[in-house]
Amino acid sequence: MKAVAETIRLLENSNFYFSLVIGMDNNYRYLSPNYSKNFDFLNKSLLGKPFYLTLHPDDIKICQEVGGRCFENPNKLYPATLRKHDGKGGFIVTQWEFKALFDDDNNPFGVFCMGHSITEYVAVTIQLEHAIAEIEDKTDKLNEIGFIQSHVVRKPLANILGLAGVLSNMELDQNLAGITNMIVDSANELDTTIKNIVDKAGDDEGPK
Repeated sequence: MKAVAETIRLLENSNFYFSLVIGMDNNYRYLSPNYSKNFDFLNKSLLGKPFYLTLHPDDIKICQEVGGRCFENPNKLYPATLRKHDGKGGFIVTQWEFKALFDDDNNPFGVFCMGHSITEYVAVTIQLEHAIAEIEDKTDKLNEIGFIQSHVVRKPLANILGLAGVLSNMELDQNLAGITNMIVDSANELDTTIKNIVDKAGDDEGPK
């Protein structure tokens, strides 16, 4: 208990970390000023009130399970990610570590909890996951486009080039010869453009 009391004292005025003690009756026994400042909107004071008042209902079970593990292995710290009411109808995401507490007679006293908000981290992580998924989706589409251009579009284009080559070797009047040359030039230009697009798409083997 002395070590926990010292930890509580050190964290007493932290602006970044929350610290609290939940008794064996599931009520708050201690609340750091920073925790009270963020969550006392639910009551005038949370001290002596049930711990689950600040929690998302689905996360109550997490607290119960993690708290039970603490007493199975009293020397270990156990993590828990919990959603807390933000006072505006929503929730903030918090990360905690729990440790079992015992009184001077070695009887279970409660659970010491130290945590902080990770709401911004979670929001950025979700945005990053969405961005990665969008990039992967666009990459797949680019690969598909590259495959179509490389293996589907270029087949009839090769046929056009072949036919134009046949025409260019035939005896044609000046008008038809000029048209044939324009067809060859345009087909070669289109072929070069397709090759450049395929190279940028980075797909020479087909869709994955």
